[in-house]
Amino acid sequence: MNILGISAYYHDSAAALLRSGRIVAAAQEERFTRKKHDERFPRNAVQYCLAQANVQVHELDSIVFYDKPILKFERLLDTYLSYAPRGFRSFVMAVPVWLKEKLYLKRTLRQELAGLLSCKESELPPILFAEHHESHAASAFYPSPYETAAVLCLDGVGEWATTSAWLGRGSELTPLWQIDFPHSLGLLYSAFTYYLGFKVNSGEYKLMGLAPYGKPIYTQLIWDNLIDLKEDGSFRLDLDYFDYCAGLRMTNQKFSDLFGGPPRDPESVPTQRDMDLAASIQVVTEDIILKLARQLQKDTGAEFLCLAGGVALNCVANGRLLRENIFKDIWIQPAAGDAGGALGAAYAVYHTYRKQDRVYVPGVDQMQGSLLGPRYEQAEIVAKLDELGAHYTVVEPDQLSDTVADLLASEKVVGWFQNRMEFGPRALGARSIIADPRSSAMQSQLNLKIKFRESFRPFAPAVREEAVGQYFHLDRPSPYMLLVAQVHEDIQARPDQPLHGLAQLHQVRSTIPAVTHVDYSARVQTVSESSNPEFHRLLSAFERKTGCSVLVNTSFNVRGEPIVCTPEDAFRCFMGTDMDYLVLGNVLLFKGAQKDVKIAARKGALALD
Repeated sequence: MNILGISAYYHDSAAALLRSGRIVAAAQEERFTRKKHDERFPRNAVQYCLAQANVQVHELDSIVFYDKPILKFERLLDTYLSYAPRGFRSFVMAVPVWLKEKLYLKRTLRQELAGLLSCKESELPPILFAEHHESHAASAFYPSPYETAAVLCLDGVGEWATTSAWLGRGSELTPLWQIDFPHSLGLLYSAFTYYLGFKVNSGEYKLMGLAPYGKPIYTQLIWDNLIDLKEDGSFRLDLDYFDYCAGLRMTNQKFSDLFGGPPRDPESVPTQRDMDLAASIQVVTEDIILKLARQLQKDTGAEFLCLAGGVALNCVANGRLLRENIFKDIWIQPAAGDAGGALGAAYAVYHTYRKQDRVYVPGVDQMQGSLLGPRYEQAEIVAKLDELGAHYTVVEPDQLSDTVADLLASEKVVGWFQNRMEFGPRALGARSIIADPRSSAMQSQLNLKIKFRESFRPFAPAVREEAVGQYFHLDRPSPYMLLVAQVHEDIQARPDQPLHGLAQLHQVRSTIPAVTHVDYSARVQTVSESSNPEFHRLLSAFERKTGCSVLVNTSFNVRGEPIVCTPEDAFRCFMGTDMDYLVLGNVLLFKGAQKDVKIAARKGALALD
């Protein structure tokens, strides 16, 4: 049974394919089009999934969309009517698009798919629709390593739900309760993202990274004015401070007056007030999640918790939730945002609509390390590099790890392109930029010369799964880089004098300073030999040479671009930065040898002079 799941038309469109309940392929459209957070119909992702599965259109049993547009349109109309005549500008921008395209989404999908697959619309299988939070919940529970678990979904908004609770047991997923729009934890966090000068739906992780530089001195002001939180975790926002219901902004003048100034200019350097606000909303978010989790555990008695929705990507909150021991363990869908909805929708149809039994292995999740995207064979890589005129060396497979480990130990920055591309927002050692975490200058070098991004942004450590306890206060795997843990005291270093704000960047805080944030935390990725053998071999080789089991792991892209997908994408990114070396499969490229290869000015394109 082949089921194709699709998410599209809002942000982060994607496709995923299940065969008899097992994931064959999943990918975001942005990786193919090179348009970050691409929301368009995922033509390329669909083509990839079908090709990876070797499936023709007549072999698809169902196609499912991750959202119900009629319900979403009902919510939009209800909101506009409630706030009329406010919101007229937003109304005239949104409604024509709905009347022309989104309201008739089944017709649009059938036309897109028939054109893409070169078939008649009558030849397509049934197109089904799952609810938004149902898709999130299914993506969290069905591939999880638990037979029974509570499920918590937290995001901006789906059709109506912004927070929902579920109980998963075997092949059944039962809804328990939900909180509806406009009261939304995701939108509250996004309001502060907007106010602090970052882009909504993509800059939330920047806000999370900024928070440790500040102190949570505004938490009481937030509790007193913006949100009413009950003991059971339910909450209501004071909508007088927000503009997302009726306007084109997240916050309004009353919000600005409350916090003493207008929203931050995105190009300005964050002030101490900005850092303190980031710290404050982070603490508030964590407190709300903890109350919701406690209530859900009380309601279900479940030992385990699964998480999905955009808020589930807040790895600081996830780490605190784990430490509170409300549940025995938690599992977070690595593609927790809308992209993962494509996978969840396919799961929902397979189990709920098709009534199929669940594929379940105790203690093992079904995400295959989230390495679900395209793989490029050695012959393809070499052919592309020859076409581009690149200069390279082919390294014997058994020598590759030692060769790259030597480069890393000499503080070279390496682009690492192996295996299948990751599904979700995190690079997990398949499309990564890697470096030596022991270097005190590496964090600034990577931010300013490689990633071209804000200096305050932290980097994540990748560590051999067997060695995680030597470096971090973490007693279990964290394969998807979705848990923050404290660096172990044995390797911490205390600065001679306390500094404040961004000045803290220049202080060495551990023996692995490039991955130690200013609050001694780290967003940990554990690497297992079974799920990512190439990356595990590299970490092992680096440990043999240096005694350190950790590497800096950051996504293979620069600011404003998606993570690379193809060898050509990787080479373009390599050539456009101060990266020292690039590894594509068993091919090694040195930057200094590429002087006669030029990159075209057009973004995302390569050309030779």
